[in-house]
Amino acid sequence: MNCIIIDDEPLARQGMRLLVDKTSQLTLLGSFSNAEAAGKFLSANKVGLVFLDIRMPGTSGMDFARTISAETLVIFTTAYADFALDSYEVDAIDYLIKPIRPERFQKAVTKALSYHELLAAGAATPPPPTTEAPPSPTNDPAPPTTEEYFFIKADRKFFKIEFRNILFVEGLKDYVVLYTEEQKIMTAMNIKTIHDQLPQTSFARVSKSFIVNVKMIDSFDNNTIYIRQHEIPIGNAYRSCFFDEFVARKLLSR
Repeated sequence: MNCIIIDDEPLARQGMRLLVDKTSQLTLLGSFSNAEAAGKFLSANKVGLVFLDIRMPGTSGMDFARTISAETLVIFTTAYADFALDSYEVDAIDYLIKPIRPERFQKAVTKALSYHELLAAGAATPPPPTTEAPPSPTNDPAPPTTEEYFFIKADRKFFKIEFRNILFVEGLKDYVVLYTEEQKIMTAMNIKTIHDQLPQTSFARVSKSFIVNVKMIDSFDNNTIYIRQHEIPIGNAYRSCFFDEFVARKLLSR
């Protein structure tokens, strides 16, 4: 997969270049110190993945990410952990904190490669984008489903997915990934559509990009939900709804 690096710090660009060079699945096409130069390159070249710093002079990485084509994936690289939640609001694949450990880099790249294969294969036509508002505890609830499973089309087959086996759902652009104990399944669908098909009493939308099966939650704090080895961010716009609708009624008090 072709990639580029965007970072205003020369040493950071050099460090990223070393990590990319050690990864056989990646081909580095360019390295840029600012978003403006990178934007010109992207307009003339096909790039599958961008490693993007957030705090840069001129256009910030977060603002620049909103202008990148839907066919190009983004992994943020930054020294500031407080931007993590915002990164998922612009459909970033992952968020790497400097100094970047090689094993963490490889994990992010593996995830990007999985999405890239789906996008390149064009196995299905993405649904039209939807405009939606964050949920509110005062919204009328969706009618409860009486079903226990649905079928998902992926890789030219239909998979039966039982709701009780879903750990969580991750959305990226017009695709979603369903995670179970045994597998993860990608399909062309927006996250709102799949959320509407899940039991609303068991599945909580906790950010723009994530739905969790509350029965599978191992622990959580104010910003993160932990399910098995996965860390799922809680978006600011969804936090109150999650705590009011799913936590308060189950929380033991002294």
